[in-house]
Amino acid sequence: MTIQTVGIIGAGTMGNGIAQACAVSGISVVMVDISDAAVQKGLATVAGSLDRLIKKEKISAADKDAALARIKVSTRYDELKAAQLVIEAATENYELKLKILQQVDGIVGPDVIIASNTSSISITKLAAATSRADKFIGMHFFNPVPMMALVEIIRGLQTSDATHDAVKAMAVALGKSPITVKNNPGFVVNRILVPMINEAFFVLAEGLATPEDIDAGMKLGCNQPIGPLALADMVGLDVCLAVMDVYLAEFGDSKYRACPLLREMVAAGRLGRKTGRGVYSY
Repeated sequence: MTIQTVGIIGAGTMGNGIAQACAVSGISVVMVDISDAAVQKGLATVAGSLDRLIKKEKISAADKDAALARIKVSTRYDELKAAQLVIEAATENYELKLKILQQVDGIVGPDVIIASNTSSISITKLAAATSRADKFIGMHFFNPVPMMALVEIIRGLQTSDATHDAVKAMAVALGKSPITVKNNPGFVVNRILVPMINEAFFVLAEGLATPEDIDAGMKLGCNQPIGPLALADMVGLDVCLAVMDVYLAEFGDSKYRACPLLREMVAAGRLGRKTGRGVYSY
């Protein structure tokens, strides 16, 4: 299958980032969200990102115009019928994703591949709730999507070889470096990364060091480009907490218990960069 048009559900950080990556690579996009304000905000974010690339002389003004022309925005799921691949990029919530995926499954043609950008939820479980389990796959992009090379391609138990191969080829066409992963909570990267972030919160809660020194220690001692607490602010503390809760529920192992400080900060609405305050203030 040649994927020429991609449908994206969700115009937030991940959705508009995926839209930009597709549009810049010459793939047409239909980006859908619940309101016109949401899709217009997503489109404006893409335009701003492309402007920054122009300033860095990575692309031309003509490239920007061409990319934006490839992105159609809508609040109607019916518009997704034009796509060969639909990527769900909604909030990391099982019930919400399930509702969206079942709705899309009933609208798009039987040959359309459906992918979820989930960072922790079982692809096998999501696939089983659709009528096309063999054409269902995980396609986990990393934030910021236009800059990050990695895409985790997660095969559910039911995912066909043809589906995997088509999605992998599409990821390569976006200039990404895909890795194929078996279905398991957190897959590969987040299975390692999020518990590390959680442990950084335990270190912070115990008063072992300041946030700045914890992050400096991991940057200078482990050659990480960003410290775990600053990364948590970038990812979103609510997302980190949701992932840890999935691990605890799925594995039943207490080592995945979320740090109480992380839970408290989420309850206070201190979610990181997107709210202006997390571990750090922005």
